[in-house]
Amino acid sequence: MTARSRDHALPQLADFPFRLADNVRFADLDPNNHVNNAVYASYFETGRVTLMKDPNAGLIPPGLSWVLVRLDIHFRSELHWPGKIELGLGLVKLGRTSTHFDQVVFSEGVCVASARAVTVLVDETSRKPTPLTEQIITNLGPWWRRNIEHD
Repeated sequence: MTARSRDHALPQLADFPFRLADNVRFADLDPNNHVNNAVYASYFETGRVTLMKDPNAGLIPPGLSWVLVRLDIHFRSELHWPGKIELGLGLVKLGRTSTHFDQVVFSEGVCVASARAVTVLVDETSRKPTPLTEQIITNLGPWWRRNIEHD
């Protein structure tokens, strides 16, 4: 039997414009024979970093980088090995120096985890937050999460 969250507002994968396929690895399991809670942070990181570091996305100007400052995870269902997962990411808010992304992990059509990730743009030399450039804001345009009101 698989434990599931009773949350009625389950995310829909179609609402997340950036998607990536991955595999559950045997090493992801804990002694309960399901994916360990800490592993989900790695799944979410894979989704964010794959988009942010894609040179075609234009989200990291020279001399700047992104730092994760918050990650709130909602564990919705157990995940087991072997298995395939789909990662989804959608922008939900822009701050002066930050992005807020909703992220999901789906397996066999079921949302097994969701998260809100906040990243801050920093100067690589000073390590201080720096305002989002107009170019970054434009380049983030395709990645807004669908079917929600944006902050």
